[in-house]
Amino acid sequence: MSTDPHQKPSRPSPWVTEHAGRIAPGADVLDLACGTGRHTRFLLEHGYRVMAVDLNISGLDDLSGHPGLAVLEADLENGPWPLGNARFGGVIVTNYLWRLLFPRLRDAVAPGGVLIYETFAIGNEQYGKPSNPDFLLREGELMDWFGDWQVIGFEQTYTEVHKPAIIQHICAVKPG
Repeated sequence: MSTDPHQKPSRPSPWVTEHAGRIAPGADVLDLACGTGRHTRFLLEHGYRVMAVDLNISGLDDLSGHPGLAVLEADLENGPWPLGNARFGGVIVTNYLWRLLFPRLRDAVAPGGVLIYETFAIGNEQYGKPSNPDFLLREGELMDWFGDWQVIGFEQTYTEVHKPAIIQHICAVKPG
């Protein structure tokens, strides 16, 4: 398997597969920065309606016409928030960090909805990219943003699932 951090692995993250079942059956789910759609595919296979958003959506071409899928090509870092006031029963974000979106993500999860977030953290620089601190979560940063929700699980840990890396992940339910 490639160690290029920009090439998304084809298998869904074990963190996502472990916690996705906490999202209400049939709910609308946002797969933010979806890449080639590994989580979009997993969610569709499990009966969710998915809004897949990324700067480059060509990796989703084979899903064109899927009745449970909406795809949005958007520059999340240089454009306006593309989803307005839309709310989702679940929001999935993996291998992506743009801190300015944290308030938007808090708003995008519907009351009672589930956030599943996983990305690289400080310490990952010893294993390769990303190594820029702008793209690495600080110790406990996801708890800083979402710790006031019902936290189902949180870790900052070493993994070798797709490549050696230091990651931080959280699964949290929005109050309400």
